[in-house]
Amino acid sequence: RKGGVTPCCTGPGSANVLGGTFVAIKTYGKRVDDMIVKDPIAMKCAFGENPKRFYGQQGKKAPKTRMGTAALLRETLFKAKQYMAEKDAGKEPKFDMKLEALVPVLRGEIPLKAHAHRSDDIFTAIRIAKEFGVKLTLDHCTDGAVIAEELAGEGYPAFVGPSLGSKTKIEVCTKGFHTPGILHKAGVKVSIITDAPVIPQQYLSMCAGQAVQAGLPMEEGWKAITINPAESIGIADRVGSLEVGKDGDVVIWTADPLVNVGARAVCTVIEGRVVYQED
Repeated sequence: RKGGVTPCCTGPGSANVLGGTFVAIKTYGKRVDDMIVKDPIAMKCAFGENPKRFYGQQGKKAPKTRMGTAALLRETLFKAKQYMAEKDAGKEPKFDMKLEALVPVLRGEIPLKAHAHRSDDIFTAIRIAKEFGVKLTLDHCTDGAVIAEELAGEGYPAFVGPSLGSKTKIEVCTKGFHTPGILHKAGVKVSIITDAPVIPQQYLSMCAGQAVQAGLPMEEGWKAITINPAESIGIADRVGSLEVGKDGDVVIWTADPLVNVGARAVCTVIEGRVVYQED
């Protein structure tokens, strides 16, 4: 709240090919049950180094390769599709919590939230989404600038980040603040993320400012941390812009934080209530 963040999108990490559901919550409250904006908003799936490193290199079991990750995801979606078909046909399949959680994905109610850095992983995610006819969002999208035109043609929203800090894995060798601007110019709807705690949430506006410095238009920099993510995760009916009927989350700054590194949030309002005020 001190950094001017009112709602956020949160969920499990990337060790598993399928990690579980994401939820949108407000950053103010005593218990998460009362902070929820929308639940669920997406089903997390992960590509690249994390699942194969966790299982293949450390656990000595599948997935050991990128092909293994894709195969496991396909197999689970196929089983979930059969499970859903049996339910729709009036049969009583043995209850399976994991397959049950994928039914909203297959019905198009929530997207697969694909965390992928490399261009080949991004294309694999798109290919699988098309195979099963499911919605998709692209998180990290580190190689996005390399394949911007292709991504624009596909029409999936991109959540770019974390872009601040060192390049900790070989798959993030193209990481940089130039990516949002190139994707926007190509026609991709761009959101900027911190992937907290990789970058603490309070530095979200600074990341947007860095993207503006690297070529993203100023207005698009603000959209990338307000209305664009709200629309892409399905909560724009409540947040992302100031309109009649919405929650009215407001932040008052000492200066434009996308331009001034030292800008501070002096007052943060969530649903009409002051939840932070500078002394």
